[in-house]
Amino acid sequence: MINLDIARIFDEIADILEVKGDNPFRVRAYRRAARTIETLTQDLKVIAERGGVDELKKIPGIGEGIARKIVEIVQTGDCKKHRELTRELPPGLLEMLAIPRVGPKTIAKVHDELGVSSIAELEAAAKQHKLRGISGLGAKVEENILKGIEQYRRYRGRKLLSEALPRAESILEELKKRDAVERITIAGSLRRMRETIGDIDILVVSKRPKEVMDAFTSLEGVEDVVAKGDTKSSIVLKGMDVDLRVVDAGSFGAAVHYFTGSKHHNIRIRELGVKRGLKINEYGVFRVDTGEKVGGENERDVFRCVGLAYIPPELREDRGEVEAAQENRIPELIELKDIKGDLHVHTKWSDGKNSVEEMASTAIALGYEYVAVADHSPAVGIAGGMDEAKIKKRQVEIDSVNEQFEGEIRVLSSVEVDIKSDFSLDLPDDTLKELDVVVAAVHSKFTQDKATMTKRIETAMENEHVDIIAHPTGRILGKREPYEVDMERLMEVAKDTGTIMELNSFPDRLDLNDIHCRMAKDHGVPIAISTDAHDAMQMRDVIRYGVATARRGWLEARDVVNTRGMEELLNLLKG
Repeated sequence: MINLDIARIFDEIADILEVKGDNPFRVRAYRRAARTIETLTQDLKVIAERGGVDELKKIPGIGEGIARKIVEIVQTGDCKKHRELTRELPPGLLEMLAIPRVGPKTIAKVHDELGVSSIAELEAAAKQHKLRGISGLGAKVEENILKGIEQYRRYRGRKLLSEALPRAESILEELKKRDAVERITIAGSLRRMRETIGDIDILVVSKRPKEVMDAFTSLEGVEDVVAKGDTKSSIVLKGMDVDLRVVDAGSFGAAVHYFTGSKHHNIRIRELGVKRGLKINEYGVFRVDTGEKVGGENERDVFRCVGLAYIPPELREDRGEVEAAQENRIPELIELKDIKGDLHVHTKWSDGKNSVEEMASTAIALGYEYVAVADHSPAVGIAGGMDEAKIKKRQVEIDSVNEQFEGEIRVLSSVEVDIKSDFSLDLPDDTLKELDVVVAAVHSKFTQDKATMTKRIETAMENEHVDIIAHPTGRILGKREPYEVDMERLMEVAKDTGTIMELNSFPDRLDLNDIHCRMAKDHGVPIAISTDAHDAMQMRDVIRYGVATARRGWLEARDVVNTRGMEELLNLLKG
């Protein structure tokens, strides 16, 4: 899928421009375009070929100049501006920009004053305390750099779910066009919807495996054919490792189960098989004494043969799913179709790209009953947050849109109010009580100690007007570690105060994570699966990642507040 490649190019352009001290508005324009493009489900190549620059400009955050660059990439596979900028920097500097906690300005300083041009050189300079001699840098910066390098190495080679899944779906779509492909599916950690993915695994049934392998290894965008065999091939496709196996039709179900994993789940299943005199592997389920094959064509055979109810892929992490299946307690996991509204989106009233009307129209197209416009409060200055006067002006527009779409959608008046480091909220209670929904979140001072950060969020929960705590751990995958917080304590307070915890669907957040979702379920704390969308396309496209994480956290529709209809939701919020 070309979208991800274009997003990466624009991100790198923004990085290089920022290192060079270029106009910050240009930098933000490229970043904004990259964020929009990476969550776009429509193929930019198709859009560009259909309507060119004019059609691309209809996408929020895509202006004339960026639209022309997209057309250039679609037509030539490259971008002249990106190529020129890349040549202006030592190669190591681009890699350094991927280190969490290290901004482009810091990179520029250490390069200019110390000649540092690689991660290894930066690590050595930090360990030798050489950075302290540079104006504006000190011991804390050195500490952050070393932690960032450690985090970078931990995530290196892994891709976000939102990058891997569209890529895999694109491969499946292309291979399904081949008559030689009878059955095909994604396997591995991607099928289990892990938040980050090491590689993509695909299984195929075919009587003509050579044709499948030829088609696979000649896919558009293949950078390297690592191996090509009769039944297995491996390629590097646009920076991602992809493995494809051809299996027999009679073994397809067993192979899907085996290659989906996880390793620990598979071990548990094999142990149950041994107790029943069965051998279970990727080829099927066999009786040990006679060698007779008793299952394997379909995945459910594996579970049936060991006396288990079917276990959805998202639960296969050996976290109690085997015991639950033995006792017929596998939850009926939430599905995308269960979502009836979004309780956290942004509009032009703060840092969103679309109007209230445009967000409402998108919600209608999604079949939603409601959408909560939760623009930022003033403390998030870069987001152009709303004060009391601005909220009142926005309410006029919300009322107008609700009148326009009466009977189709209800726009809820909301705010994402900042929980300040002194424990206060960024807006007065008199303002908050007039809103339909109040979403509270931490946006600053992430390094406060665990007790302080916990008390900070706890205090917000105890405010009678706060309904939801957004992205509760503040993490950004691969870029910012979660801040220190006692999640067990927060769940207890949320239960006592009736506060809803958000599962933020944005692909680099997925916050709450799956473990915390399970914790919330165990505590009886309700969850809101929201998008935090800053444009209409994000609201449409990223919700599925939140639902996937909720499923990994064992959540059912009843555990999630925005599976409720409009009246039931309002009663819950008022309660």
